[in-house]
Amino acid sequence: MKVLAINGSPRKGWNTEIVLKQALEGAARAGAETELLQLYDEPFKGCVSCFACKAKNVKKKGVCYHRDALSPILEKAREADVLIIGSPIYFDSVTAQTRAFMERFMFPVDMYMQDRENGGRLRAISKKTPCALIYTMNCPEDVMKSEDFAYPKMLSVNERNMNRVIGDCETLFVCDTYQFADYNKIDCDLFDPEYKKKQREQLFPVDCRKAYALGERLVGKAEQLAQNT
Repeated sequence: MKVLAINGSPRKGWNTEIVLKQALEGAARAGAETELLQLYDEPFKGCVSCFACKAKNVKKKGVCYHRDALSPILEKAREADVLIIGSPIYFDSVTAQTRAFMERFMFPVDMYMQDRENGGRLRAISKKTPCALIYTMNCPEDVMKSEDFAYPKMLSVNERNMNRVIGDCETLFVCDTYQFADYNKIDCDLFDPEYKKKQREQLFPVDCRKAYALGERLVGKAEQLAQNT
């Protein structure tokens, strides 16, 4: 059982990576082999719209044929039994590298062919892989859910696409994160450093435990799926 975590944050060792590692610890506790990959370590592009993945004479369907530094990561993602993608939220969305990975990973799988037995929807050709999206963000949970931000609704398109073309997908929101090592060095009077420190000490460990449980749960889903196929 292989569990792969993709870190879409440029900041190694910070919130997103810490939470992803907790999810991997939970997966390891459930008996899985785990690996964490850093997207910002590699130079790559998003989908270049070459449509080679959908050509009639292509040798293998569901594979991105644009070759660059992302190609080995995409191969590992295809082979994984569980996939976990983590990203901070920048300007109301995932990071550019995370988006590029998702384009390259999901578009080749999403066929331009109708599944007439299931209401005419587009067919997907990937194996079913339990997966999760972990979002880290600086704003508090009530702000994240407010009408002004509405992140659960706005970001739900990612979960919807993962559910449709990859497999059963869960989402974990990690809010009110501690953003800087030293708030005194940043021109940032919007946040109270003492409040943020308190949230780091009290709230972040709860989110880490949720991530740990998520990792365990996803392995259980993958094992159940393997038994039923």
